Amino acid sequence: MDLALLRTFVTVHRAGSFTRAAALLGLSQPAVTSQIRTLERQLGRPLFLRQARGVTPTTIGDELAHKAAPHLDALVEITETGLDDESSLRSLHLAGPPEFTAERALPALTELTGDDGQGFALRASFGNAEEALEGLAAGHQDLAISTARPRGALLTATPLCDEEHVLVAAPRWVERIGEGQLRHKGAHALEDVPVVEVHESLPFVSRYWASVYDCRPAAPGTVIVPDLRAVLACASAGAGLAVLPRYLCATALERGEVVALHDPPVPPLRTYFLVVRTGTLAMPHIARAHEWLLRAASDWA
Repeated sequence: MDLALLRTFVTVHRAGSFTRAAALLGLSQPAVTSQIRTLERQLGRPLFLRQARGVTPTTIGDELAHKAAPHLDALVEITETGLDDESSLRSLHLAGPPEFTAERALPALTELTGDDGQGFALRASFGNAEEALEGLAAGHQDLAISTARPRGALLTATPLCDEEHVLVAAPRWVERIGEGQLRHKGAHALEDVPVVEVHESLPFVSRYWASVYDCRPAAPGTVIVPDLRAVLACASAGAGLAVLPRYLCATALERGEVVALHDPPVPPLRTYFLVVRTGTLAMPHIARAHEWLLRAASDWA
């Protein structure tokens, strides 16, 4: 059986689409369709059911993918390891949210960009979870950091770390509201405090209010800036309250630039996932970056 046909088949199986598989393989869609039909003729059985959106594997298709995919991935690993020498500097393309990627992931990965013969060139792009996963699925990225776990077989996600969210504001707001009011009235004490957020929908504040106070925030967004670092700067300047990841505001809390307005027994958490296209961990530079980030994340808690 032709290995090229099997490679195309496994790619289609993981992508769930001839169109997406063609993009990943660098082939035209008719070429992918022709190769799958050739393989189906050789086996005498259909491998996929064509649907309006993509394809669904048949039972035979699932069985073949289960048997063939590990061996194809192993061949890729052998090939990539053989080509991975000091004269070739591979590029690693990473996508993720701007703040977490800049503050956490990139400082960790820059240690792997040295000239020890195992390093790689690093390219990063910022975006939300949907954009990062779409770029990864399309083959534009090698790794993605996402707050959403992807569906389907094309992408494989590993939990990276949990992010604790903290309700903060400049000290002047505590003085204005009163510590007693904050303790006893909860969300009601904050109804007149302006909100600093990354979007008009107040994603961080709304999630915090639902988790901790079991209600929706009353105040609308007063300052909307699409970067959590800018949210911290505005909150520190007294613009209003904000909900921020602890890693991002820990230094400001230590310095007294902002204070925590509430200390719930169970703080709201958000999970980050490290995502790759299924099978690409056979490539040494992607596997090394993946392992390195997982190790680094153990110190981020």
